[in-house]
Amino acid sequence: MVNRRSLPAVSLAVAAALALSACGGGDGKSGEDDKIAGADGGGGSSAAPEPGASPEAERPAIKLPTDMKNVFEGGGTGDPVAEAVLRDSEGRINSLDEAIHTRSLERPAFGFYNTGDAARGAAVWVQGFYDDKITWTGTVRYYDRKVTVEGKKKDKATLSYCADESKAFNKDLKSGKVSDAVDGSGDSLVAYTTRLVKNDKGVWQTTDVYSKRGTSQCQ
Repeated sequence: MVNRRSLPAVSLAVAAALALSACGGGDGKSGEDDKIAGADGGGGSSAAPEPGASPEAERPAIKLPTDMKNVFEGGGTGDPVAEAVLRDSEGRINSLDEAIHTRSLERPAFGFYNTGDAARGAAVWVQGFYDDKITWTGTVRYYDRKVTVEGKKKDKATLSYCADESKAFNKDLKSGKVSDAVDGSGDSLVAYTTRLVKNDKGVWQTTDVYSKRGTSQCQ
């Protein structure tokens, strides 16, 4: 199991509102006020993109190494709005891992998909990998993804999902040594609840993240 810390609960204020769908407290809150490159608070709602536009073409390319894999299950909901939420959430997750791999928070995708408290908290989390001089290797599986679209304009959403890190491991950058598996399969499971808002470019940016490791909800 990967020993990396769970992505912190970066907005405790939203926890009460999400209590019914979340399953416990996270492990920290970022107090940083530093602006993340590209994360300009563009979480405001707006009109949808022009008909016929290709949202995929507008998304920044993300490149992960072959030994760092994220597997996303359950993307075909039949609801185009929910599918757009899932797609941009996948981009956010991949953007964090790209930042870990490249050792840079200046990659275009990081600020593209993350904003506000989510961006600040993610920056602190990624910085932990830099400070510990580690990356990770293996596969993380994301499953049981559930989207609730909100607002009259359908420009807000709550997304809950589980992550199985049992096949992902920390890797020391200097020695190349990979961490051993950790006993207790429950510790490899993490439950997430996130808040997203569609910005004026039609991008579903994550604004808040709430997480708990070792939860029975993801068994």
